[in-house]
Amino acid sequence: MTTGKARATTEPPTCSIERSLGVIGERWTFLILRQAHAGTERFADFEAALGIAPNLLTARLDTLVRAGVMEKREYREPGQRARTSYHLTQAGIDLRLVLGAIQQWGDQHMPLASGPIIARQNIATGKPVRVGFIDEHDQPVDQADVTISAPITHQQS
Repeated sequence: MTTGKARATTEPPTCSIERSLGVIGERWTFLILRQAHAGTERFADFEAALGIAPNLLTARLDTLVRAGVMEKREYREPGQRARTSYHLTQAGIDLRLVLGAIQQWGDQHMPLASGPIIARQNIATGKPVRVGFIDEHDQPVDQADVTISAPITHQQS
């Protein structure tokens, strides 16, 4: 983790959370990712679903494309000019876990009086799922038993 002091170097941050926030650490970006996970691919559809200004949407999509979270694909409707659609890459698909964790946190700590409006479900069974920590043997680990602040020591070979 960083000390909060301004970085005077062009080196990337050593903290992976800080590096990740450089790409996804903005409200509109998460909402774009939510829509992409729901199947939205076209610029106009993102714009309509989110009510986001076109210049902001362009900037956020460009950031996601540059970071390899989304990719552009050209498409053409009959009789129309070529347009660009946006699709999740594997890096973007992997953010489903992050979106699920944020949703789960919001449902628990900032709930609507009427309850959750979107469910996290197993596709095959339709049963609810929750986000959690899993160890190297695929066993659940209680979050009270997990630390994120422990430094990793790398062995020199």
